[in-house]
Amino acid sequence: MPPKAGGTHWPVTARGGPVTIVTTRHTVSRLPLHSSRTVAGTMQILTSPAQLQRLEGILKKSLPLALPVYGAVLNITRGNPGDFEVLVDKWPNFGAVLARPRGEVPVNDSYWNTQTAFYRDLGAYRALLETPGCQRWDAAFIIIGLQDGVTTVSQDLARAKGVELDITEYYTYMHPDPSTMPEPRLDPGVRLGSLLPSHVDLLNETWPYGGNARSRRYLAELLGRFPHVCVQDGAGEPLSWVLTDHFGTGAHGFTLPAHRRRGHMQVALTVAARRAQARGFPTYGHTALQNGPMQQLQELLGHQRLPGICRYILHNPGMDKDGP
Repeated sequence: MPPKAGGTHWPVTARGGPVTIVTTRHTVSRLPLHSSRTVAGTMQILTSPAQLQRLEGILKKSLPLALPVYGAVLNITRGNPGDFEVLVDKWPNFGAVLARPRGEVPVNDSYWNTQTAFYRDLGAYRALLETPGCQRWDAAFIIIGLQDGVTTVSQDLARAKGVELDITEYYTYMHPDPSTMPEPRLDPGVRLGSLLPSHVDLLNETWPYGGNARSRRYLAELLGRFPHVCVQDGAGEPLSWVLTDHFGTGAHGFTLPAHRRRGHMQVALTVAARRAQARGFPTYGHTALQNGPMQQLQELLGHQRLPGICRYILHNPGMDKDGP
């Protein structure tokens, strides 16, 4: 099912939507942050630097299937700008990992409550999702997975609990070595710069999954917390950009229609990839199945399409809305 505006997330694409500004939201409390602990006997939240660094090393050996979780852990161990936490079924010999927002989350906002999962044992992943305190099944949330079992478990549990799902599929592209990418060439009168908070409305209008108050809030969070690349004109106005999200993914890449076919996105992708490599992050992103031009550009730059499909699984799509 194609995503509704504001329903699920962020391939690199080029469509827009209307803007609706509504600010009401509900929240549900999650457990407060303490040290590593067990919840209901089957779930641990890892918080010590030693545990997280060890997990980072384990996940690195499980690439590319662990990419989104690995990116989330990299962000956590480097200051945790997205305020995330990591759950495992047990430690250190875990069978499943879930990275999710920490603290209070809105029950009607899947942008905010986007999570990602990786498993080494499918039964352990199913048990983790069923553990009390792991999920609020009466709230809107997204789970990103590169493994087929992530989708299967959500479908099985949703069927049992009477929960609706929207599932959106993407290709995932990863660059093996950004240092080998062609040297970016800027047009005369064009420069690299930064997006400003005042550009959030532009981002929201040009994102195919935006156009509402929740998406605007989410994009403002990405802009304020994570790296981005912006190609601008001589007056500092944005022409093309690529954001980065909580999972280290290239997100919301866009070139204004009047400035396309001039190589601006190629520059933005190349600079973003090299900066990610310098920070120790992988270079990857999810692209809509029908977005042939972006697929061709990434392949031109040396990105490799991973086998299989990445799925964004939106639980309770009917609750994913503005207002009460």
